[in-house]
Amino acid sequence: MTIPQRSLGSGGLTVGAIGYGAMSFARPYGQTAEQASDDSADALIGRAVELGVTLIDTADVYTGSEEAIGKALRGRRDKVVVATKFGIVRGLSPEGPPVINGRPEYVRERIERSLTLLGTDHVDLYYQHRIDPDVPVEETVGALAELVKEGKVLHVGLSEAAPDTIRRAHAVHPVAAVQTEWSVWEREIEREVFPLCRELGIGIVPYSPLGRGMLTGRITSRDDLPEGDYRRKMPRFSQEAFDANLAAVETVRDIAKSHGAAVGQVALAWLLAKAPDVVPIPGTLHVSRLEENSGAGKVTLTAEEVARLDALPVVGARETESGRNWFNGVTPPRR
Repeated sequence: MTIPQRSLGSGGLTVGAIGYGAMSFARPYGQTAEQASDDSADALIGRAVELGVTLIDTADVYTGSEEAIGKALRGRRDKVVVATKFGIVRGLSPEGPPVINGRPEYVRERIERSLTLLGTDHVDLYYQHRIDPDVPVEETVGALAELVKEGKVLHVGLSEAAPDTIRRAHAVHPVAAVQTEWSVWEREIEREVFPLCRELGIGIVPYSPLGRGMLTGRITSRDDLPEGDYRRKMPRFSQEAFDANLAAVETVRDIAKSHGAAVGQVALAWLLAKAPDVVPIPGTLHVSRLEENSGAGKVTLTAEEVARLDALPVVGARETESGRNWFNGVTPPRR
């Protein structure tokens, strides 16, 4: 089975309609070291290539992920589109607010590290992971444009950027893709970012397209979340919100039954129906889940079903404390 291809941006970047998000190798949801091993990365990437899941997405802040993916790419590099990200020095943590760096010298420092860990001489798609609130985006993207000229980066992306930030960045160098959280239960992108990307011809790469696992239908209780799982701290997985959000999943389940599909496939098919250049990147450490996700392109939802999913409510915010510029990042005027 080979999944359909989609284009991101206007620069000729073509990928499978379903990508693969490799954050799981950083073990944020209580995964074990055995699950997030080099052997599991090799099996996943090997099967992804067979299925046509060509967009492999990671980040320098996903500890261990770039290295694991790099080892798995040996002998397969020309068969995949490698995306990675820079800019988060420290994420959301008890130690304090996020630390974000978009200085040009930092961009160059991080690409060299990523190229080494990934074992490649270029990154196909390089994202600014979060927007530096103290550095004009034109300076950051200018540094990215230099890396494009040098052949170390082929296409430029932004993650969690505000509309004005996207427009300003795109004026300096074409932005191929904007990455943000988007799913049946996270819809903020639809207000301004999605329409702007349609206007500018920028592709969308939704992360957490399965609601951090909730939209697979396999989480039925907070007890299903391992101890140490980051989701236990998220408002949408709190005891107060859990039951209400679980009820919304039943609508997705009902639609899945009518198609003879998995619940997660319907959640992904909903995103694919939004535009021809939307490429979700569900993550997993299981080959069977990778295979299931890749089958979402075979599910064609009716307009009525899309409308039912559009109308689903969600209780609780994405994060308890997002920190400065964590979502919809803005930058100061160009100097």
